[in-house]
Amino acid sequence: MQQRMGLKLRQKPVLTQSLRQLVELLALNRLELRARINREIEENPVLDAAGEADAAALADGEPPAPEWESETAEEGSYGEAAAEETANALEDIDYEKFYEDYFDASPGANPPEAGKKPSPELFLVAPTTLSGHLLGQLRLSPAENHVRRAAEFIIGNLSDDGYLLVPLDEIARLTGGSLAAAERALRLVQGFDPLGVAARNLRECLLIQLRAVAGENGTALDILSGSFEMLARRETARAAAALQRPEREVEQAMETIRALDPRPGQRYGQTQNHYVEPDVYFVLAAEGFRAVLNEEGLPLLRVNRGYGRLLERGKSDKDVRNYVRKRYNAAFRLLRNIEQRRRTIRRTCEAVVRRQAAFLAHGADSLRPMTIKDVAEEIGVHSSTVSRAAANKYALTPHGVYELRFFFSEGVQGPAGAAMPLTLLKRKVRQTIAAEDPASPLTDDDLSKILKDDGIHVARRTVAKYREGLHIPSIHKRRRNHAAKAWANEDGGKRRG
Repeated sequence: MQQRMGLKLRQKPVLTQSLRQLVELLALNRLELRARINREIEENPVLDAAGEADAAALADGEPPAPEWESETAEEGSYGEAAAEETANALEDIDYEKFYEDYFDASPGANPPEAGKKPSPELFLVAPTTLSGHLLGQLRLSPAENHVRRAAEFIIGNLSDDGYLLVPLDEIARLTGGSLAAAERALRLVQGFDPLGVAARNLRECLLIQLRAVAGENGTALDILSGSFEMLARRETARAAAALQRPEREVEQAMETIRALDPRPGQRYGQTQNHYVEPDVYFVLAAEGFRAVLNEEGLPLLRVNRGYGRLLERGKSDKDVRNYVRKRYNAAFRLLRNIEQRRRTIRRTCEAVVRRQAAFLAHGADSLRPMTIKDVAEEIGVHSSTVSRAAANKYALTPHGVYELRFFFSEGVQGPAGAAMPLTLLKRKVRQTIAAEDPASPLTDDDLSKILKDDGIHVARRTVAKYREGLHIPSIHKRRRNHAAKAWANEDGGKRRG
């Protein structure tokens, strides 16, 4: 072994500062872009928002310097001839026209054929809370005033899981009513949707739900009443011996109990509603559908040319000139990249509109296969550019607001040899399972044959993968859940009779 020194030539991609910024801006949605622009305005003194720049500075100030090849060049490297040549070149650039063309919203954001601006009600969401859901039911329920006050107090003291945190005697004392009124209020709230709410422990929560399914009698009710610990430890044989019931009957009863919801309030407490603003509108114009970028609310940028005076020799020292030069370079780089981002997103959306015109006209059933590679080849960019242009962005269509990535889907062999997008195939699998006979659910092989009869050739393993991706249980679990529910209903009906 020995050590040697040698030279090697190789090529590797290097992202410049401008290209890195373009990649970052392209992946931002409208709300994130607005925050980024506001941050740049705060950090860069030569950038101003519309209405904030001084008119005199815009009219009389020296034009800004362009990007020099070296931002740290020595002062002596720029002579008077170079400075005069730079000033003459800058005088030929109409900065105001460039900014007006880019930020003028009149031809793009709200064209005449686009019609009225979409209502904000399409994008605003109001979270449904557990307390609001219960109070709405309480307002529709007949009850005495003192019972209603106690019920409101109970609803206001539920945990996120839906359990009551305050004892009944404390509720009676704080509401100025009797213990009997508090008990009636508790029974009233426990009858509201979701079942199991306002329970004081897990056993009571499950009992409330079970009584609604199987009535006051049944093996499952006996397990909750006397063998709850055995249920938790899955001791089926021991519970069967204690209840003097067949082991299979006890096992079915335990499956019924496990299908109940131990946290009925979670469906309202965990869901986070997000505010979505569409980045583009797919609107119907005279010549057909078109893509219109939503630029409302984006700051109108201007470069304050008043700082150009600081670049003149004798008016500021070297450090000040270098700092101002860097700020001007950063400002122009940001404006170019924002414009490039705008063009790329518009071209991508226009390609989507051309390829998905049937969807825009007729709905989801008319969605066509479309890959990122197809769009990238059509507009002449790399696939990663289209991927970033569609990331985290939403489009308002005649059929609702969709994420841009929704329109990109690989195709499978569809009816009559035509291509069907994977999104519609998964939707068909879900609809087929939803329409099956619960007593005799379909196997993955059955689903594959049904799809084949419709001209869609998909293997059984592929169907199983799509079913699992849709969070649909297997045939064994679906059959077991149906049998447990049917047994609970039948057993409860017999015992009530």
